[in-house]
Amino acid sequence: MSTLSEIKQKFAVSKNAALRIQYLLKQEEKNSFFRLKVNGGGCSGFQYDFSFDKNRNEDDLIFKYFNTEILIDEMSLTFLDGSTLDFIDDLSGSFFQVNNPNASSSCGCGTSFSI
Repeated sequence: MSTLSEIKQKFAVSKNAALRIQYLLKQEEKNSFFRLKVNGGGCSGFQYDFSFDKNRNEDDLIFKYFNTEILIDEMSLTFLDGSTLDFIDDLSGSFFQVNNPNASSSCGCGTSFSI
């Protein structure tokens, strides 16, 4: 069983991402969560799924950064080990980006990856 400090080292959230999630959650139903999940599919094998959820599952872990909570299920966390969630806002657009050291390749849009 992992300790809390070991789990926290597996995933991080930038301040920009936390602030954007806080902003988006204010527009969602009360008591909603921001969820990051890894699904099979996408052009590179796996894809990141960002969503809002009213429910917490038994296998969800809560990561709290800058007063923002993010849900990640245990299976998804195995693919996100050592990753950082960031929010990019520049001339090319605004989007969440996962900087994943485990990804051997990713698609052009950055939402799909392979290991």
